[in-house]
Amino acid sequence: MNSIELRRRIHQNPELSFEEYQTQSLIIEALEAEGIECRKIAGTGVLAKIEGKRGNLKRCVVLRADIDALPIKELNDIEYCSKNEGVMHACGHDIHTAILFGVLQELNKERNFEGTLFGIFQPGEELNPGGASLVLKEEPFEGYDVAAVIGQHVDARFEVGEVAICPGVFMASNDELRFYVRGKGGHAARRSEINDTVTAISDLVMRTTALNSPNGVVSIGKVIADGATNVIPDMTYAEGTMRTFDSEERERIHTHLHSNARAIEERYGVEVEVDINRGYPSVKNDMMLSYEAMIIAQDEGIVVRDIARIPMAEDFGYYTERYPSLFYRLGVGSAAGGSHSATFLPDEAAIAVGERMMRRMALHILNK
Repeated sequence: MNSIELRRRIHQNPELSFEEYQTQSLIIEALEAEGIECRKIAGTGVLAKIEGKRGNLKRCVVLRADIDALPIKELNDIEYCSKNEGVMHACGHDIHTAILFGVLQELNKERNFEGTLFGIFQPGEELNPGGASLVLKEEPFEGYDVAAVIGQHVDARFEVGEVAICPGVFMASNDELRFYVRGKGGHAARRSEINDTVTAISDLVMRTTALNSPNGVVSIGKVIADGATNVIPDMTYAEGTMRTFDSEERERIHTHLHSNARAIEERYGVEVEVDINRGYPSVKNDMMLSYEAMIIAQDEGIVVRDIARIPMAEDFGYYTERYPSLFYRLGVGSAAGGSHSATFLPDEAAIAVGERMMRRMALHILNK
């Protein structure tokens, strides 16, 4: 099986986060057919290992691909369209998986490198707590000197044959926010007899979005006040997301969220519960790895594009907290459309480019 064949089989049989049982079986089948040692990890993931022919086998490089899909009904007219109703690889994780498999397949043929190469086919990137956190919880690299963790993500803003690399802080942390406002509801015309939860939640939403800054994004996407034209409910609810680029800013906003809640309580005579579900940490690219990747890409004839940090989140951030790491964007062509959409369709020609880039990075680091 080659990487494109694997990609199409995975694309045709997408599975949601932490439900990737068939995907896991297919990856194991493909790796074992190549004689590559592998085992299950993080429930529905796969960890592959290839030992080089020389050098210190306790020194290693880790390559990572995510394998989960999204709850989207595919509308592409292709022969390998999703057969799983309402589930689709709309974020390109099938491409990531194919690239990692192709790299392992190629490097396993001769094993002409120093140290050990690991490949993580990681589940659950799209859903808290993130498959990366579960992988690391098992301590799969205990006793190894991890020289680098390398990952990539498809990006339709760049054409096939291009990569985009951002040294330093690249992607934001993400937290899920939920607010519950409880008061005394009643007839909307009898203002003196109620503690208005609707006005309170509205004020809280405005105070929350006022916390936006160049270093932090706070947005509310859902508000529920299940009353009527003349009924104020006993409880209202809001939820949203928060993105930051550094831990200090993250904690600062958390503090303000709680202080805002206390102010709302005092002003409206209500009770406010703040529920912050801490998500992924920010992605911080190692500076040296970033610049080495730029040189390697250019040497491979791959065009390097600049990219500024973005307020999107990725559980790859867990790896960057513990090891020297690099996460870059791989061009799949503007014709691919927008990710997380029902018609997202990356150009498969990007697979070969991604394989060249990841393979060269792995060999460069292992053979230093």
